Amino acid sequence: MVASTHTPMMQQYLRIKAEHPQTLLFYRMGDFYELFFDDAKKAAQLLDISLTKRGQSAGEPIPMAGVPYHAAESYLGRLLRLGESVAICEQIGDPATSKGPVERKVVRVLTPGTLSDEALLDTHQESLLVAVSDYDNTFGVASLELSSGRFSVSEHASTENLQAELQRLQPAELLIAEQSDVQALAKGFIAASTPLRSRPAWEFAADSNTQVLCRQFATQDLTGFGLQQAEAAIAAAGAVLHYVKATQQSSLPHIQSIQFEHHDDAITMDAATRRNLELTENLSGGKTHCLSAVLDRSVTAMGSRLLKRWLHRPLRNQQLINQRLDAVSWLASEFQAESLQDSLKAVGDMERILARVALQSARPRDLTRLRQALQQVPAIRSVLKAKPVSFLAEAMDDFTELERLLSDAIIDNPPVVIRDGGVLASGYHAELDELRALSQGATDQLDQLAERERQRTGISSLKVGYNRVHGFYIETSRQADVPADYQRRQTLKNAERYIIPELKAFEDKVLRSQSQALALEKQLYQQLLTDLLPFVPALQRCAAALAQLDVLAAFALHADEQNYCRPELHSGMGIQIEQGRHPVVEFYSESPFIANDLQINEQRRLNIITGPNMGGKSTYMRQAALITLLAHIGCFVPAQRARIGVIERIFTRIGASDELASGRSTFMVEMTETANILNNANARSLVLMDEIGRGTSTYDGLSLAWACAHALASDRQCMTLFATHYFELTELAEQLPATVNLHVDASEHGDTVAFLHHVRDGAANRSFGLQVARLAGVPHEVIRNAKVKLSELEKSAARNDKQIPLFAAQPETVPSEADQAAVQIADELRELDADELTPRQAHDLLYRWKKKLNQT
Repeated sequence: MVASTHTPMMQQYLRIKAEHPQTLLFYRMGDFYELFFDDAKKAAQLLDISLTKRGQSAGEPIPMAGVPYHAAESYLGRLLRLGESVAICEQIGDPATSKGPVERKVVRVLTPGTLSDEALLDTHQESLLVAVSDYDNTFGVASLELSSGRFSVSEHASTENLQAELQRLQPAELLIAEQSDVQALAKGFIAASTPLRSRPAWEFAADSNTQVLCRQFATQDLTGFGLQQAEAAIAAAGAVLHYVKATQQSSLPHIQSIQFEHHDDAITMDAATRRNLELTENLSGGKTHCLSAVLDRSVTAMGSRLLKRWLHRPLRNQQLINQRLDAVSWLASEFQAESLQDSLKAVGDMERILARVALQSARPRDLTRLRQALQQVPAIRSVLKAKPVSFLAEAMDDFTELERLLSDAIIDNPPVVIRDGGVLASGYHAELDELRALSQGATDQLDQLAERERQRTGISSLKVGYNRVHGFYIETSRQADVPADYQRRQTLKNAERYIIPELKAFEDKVLRSQSQALALEKQLYQQLLTDLLPFVPALQRCAAALAQLDVLAAFALHADEQNYCRPELHSGMGIQIEQGRHPVVEFYSESPFIANDLQINEQRRLNIITGPNMGGKSTYMRQAALITLLAHIGCFVPAQRARIGVIERIFTRIGASDELASGRSTFMVEMTETANILNNANARSLVLMDEIGRGTSTYDGLSLAWACAHALASDRQCMTLFATHYFELTELAEQLPATVNLHVDASEHGDTVAFLHHVRDGAANRSFGLQVARLAGVPHEVIRNAKVKLSELEKSAARNDKQIPLFAAQPETVPSEADQAAVQIADELRELDADELTPRQAHDLLYRWKKKLNQT
């Protein structure tokens, strides 16, 4: 297209659009945001809005689509959830004085990872902008939540660790350097809906980014943040800042520091472990029936987000963990949790409000909510003077001066936006009060003018009025005889409206004062936001403490209601759980949960668990991991007692899933996860492995399962729960040290089975697979055929014959009646208590069986 063939306004649009080629441009025109050309076509399709035309380009109509300015947030939210980015182009010039198109510029770029607007964010979920760098064979990961200012980095030496970190962070938007090998790698680690942005390589330069970070934090170097040797982390962090500053078009005063997250600070969990333990999502991807849904008794959104961060990063520092546990104990024993949460409800989402204050985009109601939050702080601080929670009080300053400023400045119930004024309180600024008085005092003067005109004209029905379209006017009936100086302004059905020089002069004065008052109020409001900036760091510390208090109070309430106990942490090895329960299964179950013990110590490292399907093996293993995890976030645990030693890693290999899109079968996924465990687990690792080897042939699977169990017990010496249906593995308890057998009880009644869910020492003797198949609704004829085949296999095993191929050609007919009768008699024999039979009953039973066989 040739720019000179377009109107001046369209030339302006194309010039601005050229600066944002990959972004939808919302171009302000009056009361609408308009989109043109391909942007219009795309927006019309994504938002289901009308596609129209405006003007021509190269002889073709220009596609156009638009959304109303006042309803733009809902449309923006839809686009951002779809992974799109939007550049907001506003009119910054005065239409009255502009020659040609009104001056416009992009004031902000909205992207999924750089949101701070309340209406565009999920209040209970973090929205993280993440960058990944590849620097000297090390992956650097930086994450920023712009809506709170939380900024952190980490470094990873392997793709497995990178995958686990991205799984933990769940980025809303991911930044990768152009032509970086990380780009192809990262696609397999993030959700398909996560936008992947390629950025110029220079934005990931560690040397220059060191200066970028130092300028942001106003420091000479990064030693205070522990980043002096972390080039990969610096490269990623600088890329994040470059991107955010470009999109926000402003400074970022609320980003005050950066945290270097070391691997030794937290228990390591890979992506499979996080998924299998259902920490913040269930296996179907939903937010219910997961650990966070059960524990989240927080009353603030920032508390809810903090809980999820804690769940994904359990601490290893026992001093910090015990600090949290002490606080939970005090909150529960002193019955303070509920009253504190009543105060916290009024605090709201202080964290995100402060981010909008720092970005100078806070709305009037943000400031009233901040004022309300500050009004709660003194009472909360007074409660937190007790030693177990004093560390929280220490993070809360005295904000009396700031609270008074906000009380003096903002009315109780301000409008949503400052656009039409009416936000600042009377008495806050003398000049503003004078200008308001001038416009508000118009009523008395108008009444006086109306009375004079009624006397002058003799028209008793004369009145003075005002509307937005025509301004002030004198209204009379259409038949009235008005003076010559009355100039007609509007004719109605039964009335005429006029203006006179005196009323016109008064109108100019009032409207000028209203315009001046509005302009001054907007200026004062913006100055108020600027005046709040020095308070932001202290307010952020206070908000962080309040969020932590919210989570700890939620822990205390939940522990009291669900009968949780305080875990005991020690520096040795092992896990001892008495009467442990699964926190999620118990919470949602309508029947009483069967509690079980667990002992893992130097004499019981490898626990081989056998028992029926549906018996509870997987629940038992998961509850061990969840109790361990809860203890390491400072939460009480669902048990009668729990003593837990040092844990560095948690691994799980549970369930069957495939990744066909990446060419990996169910068995391949199983073996990949198994390989990760065998290559990375150590003596301080808790390992849960369920049904290893079931995805291949019997002998292959059994061999793999045996070798894995042997390696975990002998070479890695992990703390392992190993569930299996290969009863041959129970022999390991006699061959390997520190290896024991456990089984889940079940009771058989005829063709049915009752699951007792009790875990006891020793190996199980049956799997009850056919009974479970019957419970699942497998047709009876299939169950009968399976029983016949099972009988053949068991006889073959008893004779030490060659293994009967399970997939050998089957007879075309169903088993004979004689075979079926024999199976039925065998079932009766298994259930028979011979000691309870009288001689007569035994005699009758033998004759009945003989008759049944003779009839076949």
